[in-house]
Amino acid sequence: MGKSIITVQMSADASIGPAIGWYEPGGEHEGAGEEEIRLAGAMLLGRRTYEALAPIWMGTAGPYAEIVNALPKYVASTTLSGPLEWNATLVEGDLAGEVGRLKARHEGNLLTYGCGEFAFALVELGLADEIHFWVHPVVWAEPARPFHGLGHIRMALKDSTVFRDGVVRHRYEPLRVER
Repeated sequence: MGKSIITVQMSADASIGPAIGWYEPGGEHEGAGEEEIRLAGAMLLGRRTYEALAPIWMGTAGPYAEIVNALPKYVASTTLSGPLEWNATLVEGDLAGEVGRLKARHEGNLLTYGCGEFAFALVELGLADEIHFWVHPVVWAEPARPFHGLGHIRMALKDSTVFRDGVVRHRYEPLRVER
């Protein structure tokens, strides 16, 4: 059984919004990002992230896209109805119970992209085992931030990796949520 991991790419000033023009592909960190996805057994997404990523990845080709597109995706939403595109299934019922069943069903990790309401709910319910912040060496000054306005999350640093291209990955264990 794998872990439930929230992973997010961000600028040095924590910009994570849709205007991701700051992201520069091809750096050393990309190999580690690909390894993260290879270790995933499935993706667990909120509605907004699913709706943002599905059209992009469904139109992307190449070896990395093949891995991402082939992964089963589970989408938590109270407003969507099935069937869903992009190899996705709607998560219905009790989120905690369903995440437990998904972790037991898949040998790899459950990987969650995005850092909004759904990711915060995973942390608040004690369902997230790790949070990975990939910090890129650029200031972008965009207002969207991880977990912005949702509450406070206390975490313990597990490790940090500094890549030659200046990207730093911090791996945290969430400890508790404060509202």
